[in-house]
Amino acid sequence: MNTNNGLLIQGPIKADTRTKNLVKRLKPGDIALIHHVDLDATAARSLADCHVAAVINAVSSVSGKYPNQGPGILLESGIPLLDGAGDLFFRYVTELKNPSVTIDHDVIRTDDGFEAKVTRITQDRLDELMELAKRNISAELDAFARNTLEYLVEEKSLLLDPVDVPEIKTPIQGRHVMLVVRGEGYKSDLMAIIPYLRDVRPVLIGVDGGADALLELGLRPDIILGDMDSVSDRALMCGAELVVHGYCKDNRDAPGMDRINQLGLSAKIFHVPGTSEDMAVILADEKGASLIVAVGTHFSLVEFLDKGRAGMASTFLVRLRTGSKLVDAKGIGRLWAERNRSIAKEITLLIISALFPVMVIIMYSPWFRTVINTLRLSLRSMRIHW
Repeated sequence: MNTNNGLLIQGPIKADTRTKNLVKRLKPGDIALIHHVDLDATAARSLADCHVAAVINAVSSVSGKYPNQGPGILLESGIPLLDGAGDLFFRYVTELKNPSVTIDHDVIRTDDGFEAKVTRITQDRLDELMELAKRNISAELDAFARNTLEYLVEEKSLLLDPVDVPEIKTPIQGRHVMLVVRGEGYKSDLMAIIPYLRDVRPVLIGVDGGADALLELGLRPDIILGDMDSVSDRALMCGAELVVHGYCKDNRDAPGMDRINQLGLSAKIFHVPGTSEDMAVILADEKGASLIVAVGTHFSLVEFLDKGRAGMASTFLVRLRTGSKLVDAKGIGRLWAERNRSIAKEITLLIISALFPVMVIIMYSPWFRTVINTLRLSLRSMRIHW
């Protein structure tokens, strides 16, 4: 039963504190119960791709800190978003076996009668919240800058100190490297650079779930690296070289190794501060990549804030370290499309240029004159006959 106009929705509900884990269990028509302050674009897109009947947030999907994009993506996809179910309701549902709920306007009710009141985020309400969030972006930017400076002191080694990069089998020196992060817009970015992939054949690095994104496109990653918490077993067992993110020079600080060992696989550990996304860029740079093409990575302020890590200083430092070698896939897609258009134009002109002297030779050849004269005589005799 699903009548969105009156917002009366009934169906199975699934909950998880981590949205990226929840989407692995969701089926079309399920109701998703999340615990996600300031719902980000990547999480919202993954929920929308699951074709859920509704999304219920135990907390606020828009806190007002900054204009996060997630709620808008759900509304654009026609998925109702309800806020403020509360921690008590969230815990209650997680303890139930195969729970099902009914959403009746502003009330959520489990099959056994446990209720919670919620607030529906309509487009009008979202517009009001976004306007308030935009007014607050200046204060959030100040806090972001202060946090960044604090982290810069701790993570300046990324820029100044040599990095102990593990030995890998995949040859990178002098080649293009494309690293894929399952961030907002990664699907459209990948589709836009298919001609580039076909022409250049870069080294393919999947950062956690980015490996699955490559497999979905029919491409096998050469290297998979990260915390190994959001990548599928299928991807890990596809034959790619595995590199686990270690945060200190201590194997106990590489939690991804537990999963690798459980699967009976082997992997190298790369000890470096920052995010797995940063680690991928450093690995490609240190191994001599001539160009690093980033798909789904974080470049804008809102994307940094969506990431949820205070300051994101390591990301700034890594970009300073790699300089112009690191480019966004969107730019590559546009450049390659323009390049292909230019090549097509040049080929057309080349063909015309090649055909021109042939046409001239034919026109002045005795054979061509004989054919023309024959046609002329035929037409004249046909006129006389008429």
